[in-house]
Amino acid sequence: MEGQTLLGKIKGFYEKRYKALLILPILLFIAAVVVIGMKYAATGDFINRDVSLKGGISFTIPVQKDVDNIALGDYLKSKYPTNDVFVKSFRQSATSFGLIVDIDFKESNQAIIDQTISYVSSFVGADIKKGEYSYEFIESSLGASFFRQTFIALGIAFLFMGIVVFFYFKTVVPSLAVIISVIADIVTTVAIVDVLGIRIGTAGLSALLMLIGYSVNTDILLTTRALKRKEATEMERIYSSIKTGFMTAGTTMAVSTVALIVADSEVIRQIMTVVFIGMIIDMINTWITNVALIRMYLEKKHKAENRQNES
Repeated sequence: MEGQTLLGKIKGFYEKRYKALLILPILLFIAAVVVIGMKYAATGDFINRDVSLKGGISFTIPVQKDVDNIALGDYLKSKYPTNDVFVKSFRQSATSFGLIVDIDFKESNQAIIDQTISYVSSFVGADIKKGEYSYEFIESSLGASFFRQTFIALGIAFLFMGIVVFFYFKTVVPSLAVIISVIADIVTTVAIVDVLGIRIGTAGLSALLMLIGYSVNTDILLTTRALKRKEATEMERIYSSIKTGFMTAGTTMAVSTVALIVADSEVIRQIMTVVFIGMIIDMINTWITNVALIRMYLEKKHKAENRQNES
């Protein structure tokens, strides 16, 4: 009974204070823009790019014991003070470990590779022989080109998304509500990734593209049921959308959580991290921002219809 009373209070607050609730996503978006702006002012980049987007050498090195990532990173930074160094460890089995070492070298040659492996060997206290490790060199121009082309693709995706949404609903406000929610999802997710210090590579950018598709899906689900369906009341149609949306988001977040726990692949972990963060932000922007904008639109529409009927 108490649970039902609490649920009723929550629903009552949600229905009556939907305009006040807009403060949360607005503050989140403003904070996200500030974080990204500060990041760009400090580094010239609005995200932490890994070597797949920045260029450099990525080493994958097997070791026989767990290694302190931070200490190894600091040690390598002392050897390469002008380079950006990133170290991450992973477990291959109960007794087998591995290291991923990314350094933004502008060129690759055997002397640099041998020297870096020598430094790592010295730190872990084991001789890492040739053939035991692997490495990949990505030219900075190639990484920058891919980064630029991906954001061109993001821009094109937004453009076509806006066109399709507008032609589907044929009204400006609901279409803008969808677009605003999607933009807020992407911007806020990027800002959280920056705050957490997560490095984004090609996998992370792919996850952002996936997030656009998911965000549009939930927003269109809400907007279609709220505007195009006539059965039940306005709030009943919205609650029906919320139920479906929460089930979808919950399933996606559960899968992402399992993948983050069991996956050793850095690519999978990067994708799932971005998706998980994006799901949380999308729930806020869809079920608060978009709902509020649609309800305000419907209220204005109903008032205009009533005035027309009275006249």
